Amino acid sequence: MKPYLKLAESTMPDGTHYSLHKHDGKIYLKYNGFELMSTSLTYSEQMLADVGCQALKEGKGSRPAHPKVLIGGLGLGFTLKRALELVGSPATVEVAELMPPLIEWNKTFLVEHNGPLLDDPRTKITQGDLYNIVSDQKKGYYDALLLDIDNTPDDLITSGNARLYSPGFLDKLRQVITPTGCIAYWLSEPAPKFKKLLIKCGFQVEEQASKPHEKSKQMRHCILLARRR
Repeated sequence: MKPYLKLAESTMPDGTHYSLHKHDGKIYLKYNGFELMSTSLTYSEQMLADVGCQALKEGKGSRPAHPKVLIGGLGLGFTLKRALELVGSPATVEVAELMPPLIEWNKTFLVEHNGPLLDDPRTKITQGDLYNIVSDQKKGYYDALLLDIDNTPDDLITSGNARLYSPGFLDKLRQVITPTGCIAYWLSEPAPKFKKLLIKCGFQVEEQASKPHEKSKQMRHCILLARRR
């Protein structure tokens, strides 16, 4: 049996421990010892971009002249990779990532899987908290927000993320997208309470089931697509 090779590790100020591992040619990101994501299960992360960027695809007549997309959470880079494939050029795909080492790991260990995504001239990496980045942005700036921060609003990666699902922040999200823009959420499972909250906050919401792997038979994950009502 091939052993897991630890490539790197980092501890956040709140004590959250992240580590990157390689096993049988695949990369695994662990959170406090538990597997968070891997390069073998990327289907729903790519689907997040497919759903959120459907109106921004290169060649579409309704596509903005210069689409602006914000991805909340870099992860292993698969949502960013798919978004860049879809939006064409010119475009700006900004990524808000709280954890500096994860940005560095995407520049080094993950290049063999995704290529130099962070060197793409359309990519803008903003290191910081999504809450602050969105709160400081002007109205109607983004055409799409692709958010993959927590498993669900009831299963947070860090306790501070609870404010990302407050009515006040959802109202700010509603303001920073264009009138025809959208917000797509990746969720590890359906979250009916959060869906109801989005509707209450003035969004029209569509729910799409997603499998974690292209060959998987289970539609375990969920993508919520929210638009202004």
